Amino acid sequence: MYQLTRNLSITEIKEAGFEDYFVDHTTGIYPVSASGVPWNAGGFQSKGDVIADIVEDMAAEQKARATYDNILRMVDDPDVRDPIIFLREREIVHFQRFGEGLEITKERMNRKNMYAINPAFDKK
Repeated sequence: MYQLTRNLSITEIKEAGFEDYFVDHTTGIYPVSASGVPWNAGGFQSKGDVIADIVEDMAAEQKARATYDNILRMVDDPDVRDPIIFLREREIVHFQRFGEGLEITKERMNRKNMYAINPAFDKK
């Protein structure tokens, strides 16, 4: 944020539509969606089922990659593009590693207590 705003005049801040954000946060990082919805942990999903959770993780990585793709379609500024390219590449690697973890997990499904939980939990 600082790299993109450090040399802006107040007039430029207003013209860019950055005024409300600037008033509240100056140039500090305040994580919000593109539509202005503040970040919260509500987007995290956890089922407690290893397959469901890994697939959810993989989906999250692809959603982030798609968002970065959209940003890269819209911006030319290297101060924006360079970190976004790095983050996009990181999402791809994370997706691949989760995919490997999913395959390892599926290979081990028949092992005893593969979930590493207390098997007595489900006993009636």
